[in-house]
Amino acid sequence: MTTTSIPPMAWAALEAALRQRRPVRLSYHGRQRVICPHALGWKNGRPMLLGYQSGGQTSTGALPADPRQRWRNFFVDEIDQVASAEGAGPWQSADNFNYSQPFKAIDELAVAVTPRGRPLAS
Repeated sequence: MTTTSIPPMAWAALEAALRQRRPVRLSYHGRQRVICPHALGWKNGRPMLLGYQSGGQTSTGALPADPRQRWRNFFVDEIDQVASAEGAGPWQSADNFNYSQPFKAIDELAVAVTPRGRPLAS
């Protein structure tokens, strides 16, 4: 599948944070979250972010104690605001991230972090 949609404005800020391994604060469906972007791409023709949530609000209350359960998918066109998360701590991840197939959350991968720290761009 080739996606011809133009990425929403939040995409550029998310991609820059992903490439620099910087957490961001974002507002999504009325909740403020601290997210470490791991992959950007397309899901069913819509721009999608896969991120690791390291802080902020969730729809279910507290963040899971198990870091492997802190992965979140966000439709980029539904993100209200993206800002630097200075002071929120370092960029984080969990050992169950697979950059070549990010949890089947993304059909068409555009960019993802890799174990060596260099972004993988398709």
